This record gives sequence, structure tokens and C-alpha cells, in this order.
Amino acid sequence: MSRDRKVALITGGSRGIGLGVAQCLAVEGYALAINGVREPLAVESELAALEKKGNEAVYFRGDVSSPADRQAILEQIESRFGRLDVLVNNAGITSPARKDILEAGESSFDEVFSVNLKGPFFLTQAVAKWMIRQRGSRPDFSGCVVNISSISGVVASTHRGDYCMSKAAIAMASKLWAARLAEFGIPVYEVRPGLIESDMTAPVKARYDKLIGEGLTLEPRWGTPTDVGKAVAMLVRGDLTYATGQVLTIDGGLTAQRL
Repeated sequence: MSRDRKVALITGGSRGIGLGVAQCLAVEGYALAINGVREPLAVESELAALEKKGNEAVYFRGDVSSPADRQAILEQIESRFGRLDVLVNNAGITSPARKDILEAGESSFDEVFSVNLKGPFFLTQAVAKWMIRQRGSRPDFSGCVVNISSISGVVASTHRGDYCMSKAAIAMASKLWAARLAEFGIPVYEVRPGLIESDMTAPVKARYDKLIGEGLTLEPRWGTPTDVGKAVAMLVRGDLTYATGQVLTIDGGLTAQRL
């Protein structure tokens, strides 16, 4: 492929919100580096569908919580594409135990923070250094980092405390990276989804169907991965200017205060 085409790395990009982001960036003309932990055979249909949009979509398997995997992913992307223009930190897990915080254990806490915070933080660090090098060698380079967080970072859920805290920390990480990378012209944004219909939320669908019907959200429906993908596409296109460090809340009005 031509190395003139911009490349986006989307962690957790083969399903759910990540796939919605990948589909929207494919429409924008990006070559796609899709990361996940599933076997390559399990994502073949998703990659084929992305490539039908006229873009190369390559799967780079690896666990973002692993330093060795993060390094290998970036080395493979550089070997395949020779560049990286966009990082979307989307990979994440919910609380495996879903225990009340009075009963929660340390193993779940460590696992959630490793995947949801440590992984994207240090992946951003490595990608940022690469983007800075690219900017030094290509004056027309324009990088962008988008962190996918959650309204759970600002709305307390006492049975998923580790998840909530990890997403609150990602919000601060977004501000920190925005502050650090501003001098290099690399904007960093946080996209904060609400109730998004996906495999992660499937176990609680009936509960939230009822709550949505009772007015939990201003827009009376579940959000979709495409809703989030459109927001990310707007950011990486550069449509939202003079706004690094900002948060886009894609929640159908769930967190809007009402009297």
C-alpha cells in the first residue's frame, strides 16, 4: 500500500465501540491497524468488511497491559505501514467480579487498572514519542490521540468501583497528555460514552431498556458504536479546533442535570 495514506491504531477495534470507530475512520480514508486479544481467525469477517470500504485493515494481536505486547504492536505497525497518525485508546474491560466495594478484592482492581489505565497510558507514551519523531521529519505531519473513557468516570457505581476509578483516571491522563503534547501540535481528546449497545453491555440490556423507557436518557434509546465513531472521526479530521484536552460526552443526555 502507499505510505502516503494516514494510519490509525484502534485498540479493541474488532468489536463494540472500537469497531464502530474503525468503520467511521475507514470512511475517512484511514488505513486501519486493529488491535485486540482474540485469535486472528475470530476477527476475519470484521477485517473483510472494513476492507470493503477500500481501506487496508490489518490485525495486530496483543494485550495493551503487556509492555512486550505494546512494543511488538508498534514495531509491527511501523514495519507494515511506516507511519502512525492517530491513536484511539479504546480497549478496556469492565469489573470482572462486579462486587460491592465493601467486598471487592485486589486481583480485580489490578486487572482493571492494568488494562484500562496502565496500558493506554504507556501506549500513548510510546506513540507520542513516535509522533514527535514523525513531526520532526515530515513538516505536514498531524497526529491525534483520542481516549475512550466512560460516564462511569463521573457517575458512581458501587458494584464496579475499579472500573469507575480507572475511567476517572483516564480523564486525567487525557488532560496530562494534552498539556504535554501541545507544544508538538498533537491534540489529545477524551470521548466519554454513555449507554452504548455492545457485547459489554449485553448482560444488563433488560435492566437499562427499562430505565431508558422511564426517562434515564433525554434521547430515548441506546447509543450505538457508530455514535461514538462519528465523534472520533470529527476529532481526527480536525473539525474541532482550538480544543485540545476537551471532553465529548456521547450519552444521549444521561448526565444532563435536570430538575
